[in-house]
Amino acid sequence: MERTSAAGEGRGRIPEAAEEPVPPFEVLLRACTMSAVHLEMRDSYTPSDPWFRAWLAGDREEFERRLSRPWLGLIREVTGRGVQVRRARVISEPVTSYVRFEHATTSSNVEAGEQVGWLPRRLASGLLLPGNDFWVFDTRLVLFWFFSGDGDFAGAELSDDLALVKQCAAAFDAVWQHAIPHHDYPLQ
Repeated sequence: MERTSAAGEGRGRIPEAAEEPVPPFEVLLRACTMSAVHLEMRDSYTPSDPWFRAWLAGDREEFERRLSRPWLGLIREVTGRGVQVRRARVISEPVTSYVRFEHATTSSNVEAGEQVGWLPRRLASGLLLPGNDFWVFDTRLVLFWFFSGDGDFAGAELSDDLALVKQCAAAFDAVWQHAIPHHDYPLQ
């Protein structure tokens, strides 16, 4: 892979990151042949998201309308080819409104073929986790997602540094081993 970096040169740069723009996420996921794993570690994302705002306001009609979203078709397509897609969420308890919203939307993800687990942060103390959310594709690429303190998306960086990819895959596996499957996780 050619070196690219959304973070710039030198310090703070992910080794073996590409200098070209990160390919669209859908392209990366569709290129998978075996697995895609996603580790989420924030308690809030995109607080201005209209779907989240509708859910917060109790607009059940808008919430239900948005449950049928392009993401589900993409997951069905990829898992239909035999690719395993797993997501693990490390969360604080009591959970935030955003985590409640995520929990309310997750059954549709699971029905589409994505496996989702929840790990309360208090059970993650012995795990070594990276500082950013990420996706690992086929244990050959890692895509880091960066967020502002308020939870707004702030950028992405892709790396094919095998040591970094393996480190992230191991972190995901450690979380996954302790995670509670979606249908067994009661919100607190």
